[in-house]
Amino acid sequence: MKVLVASPIKQKPAILEEFLFFLSRVNKEGIEVKYYFIDDNDNMKSKKLLKVFFKQNREDVILKQGISSDRYICDEYTHRWNDALVWKVARYKNEMIAYAKENKYDYIFFIDSDLLIHPDTILHLIDTKKDIISEIFWTKWTPDSPELPQVWQGDEYDLFPPEVKRANDEVKQLESLRFLKRLKKPGIYRVGGLGACTLISLHALKKGLSFERIYNLSFWGEDRHFCVRAVALGFELFVDTHYPALHLYRDEDLEKVEEYKKKCFGEMVV
Repeated sequence: MKVLVASPIKQKPAILEEFLFFLSRVNKEGIEVKYYFIDDNDNMKSKKLLKVFFKQNREDVILKQGISSDRYICDEYTHRWNDALVWKVARYKNEMIAYAKENKYDYIFFIDSDLLIHPDTILHLIDTKKDIISEIFWTKWTPDSPELPQVWQGDEYDLFPPEVKRANDEVKQLESLRFLKRLKKPGIYRVGGLGACTLISLHALKKGLSFERIYNLSFWGEDRHFCVRAVALGFELFVDTHYPALHLYRDEDLEKVEEYKKKCFGEMVV
């Protein structure tokens, strides 16, 4: 069983270091794991971290240079993406899909470089037998907002199901709260949209999945176009909530890393 872990990377060194630490400890029992990184960094320390990881795992890492000219603003309030950056990342992801198909990987696992995953995540997602499934993570998209998941039920980021789109606000709020409460329980749930921490089967890739822009769709972000295309091609989207990832969305989130390491590895972290 071959799995390609794929990530376009433009990341702060402290966060990237933790990202690579967790990836190096992925449980590979019974599977062959290789990494495909596109280095889009303009921070030299981040570039060095990727080169070191490459040298330490040379036979298992594809490291390509990206184009880091587009400005990506990432501060303690939120992350600010522009249109050019979104579709550059989409091109990177499509390049990775092409490589996975050409080299007959059974799965590709897309992961953003500010996510830390439990070592059993990939094996667990494979065991679900789903063609498209994400592992959940929770984020305060702004400092004063509640923690919300990276999955949703409809359109761009509706947390209520599409059938109540035209209902009153009270119904929408109630349905949204039900959805969020459900995601707090360990399980596998069908969703309307997902991204950032997603396992996709070769079977699904061969049907034409991609992150290309759908020309008559105004939704923001390449993941939304991927999800619409996937459902149109006959696939369902799922989220797993057994091994929530940790999202290092802000520098302050680094304070949560030691606790997450203990949760993943116990008291002794090698």
